[in-house]
Amino acid sequence: MNKIQLQTKIGQRIIELRTQAGWSQADLARACSKDRQAIEKIENGKVNPTIFSLYEISTALNIPLSKLLSGIQ
Repeated sequence: MNKIQLQTKIGQRIIELRTQAGWSQADLARACSKDRQAIEKIENGKVNPTIFSLYEISTALNIPLSKLLSGIQ
């Protein structure tokens, strides 16, 4: 798997978890103190999120970071 593929899979996983929570991108952005465009870029695989950004997102979604990353291989 290359970098772009990994970024895309992480983004898809965040979309999945966010929609399960019934949240919009704006809801998630507010919950983790980011702007909606930052969440959009992460979800679309346009940026390489830091581990801290992923931690902030998982905390906002009230899930462990390991759950966010599960199934990404």
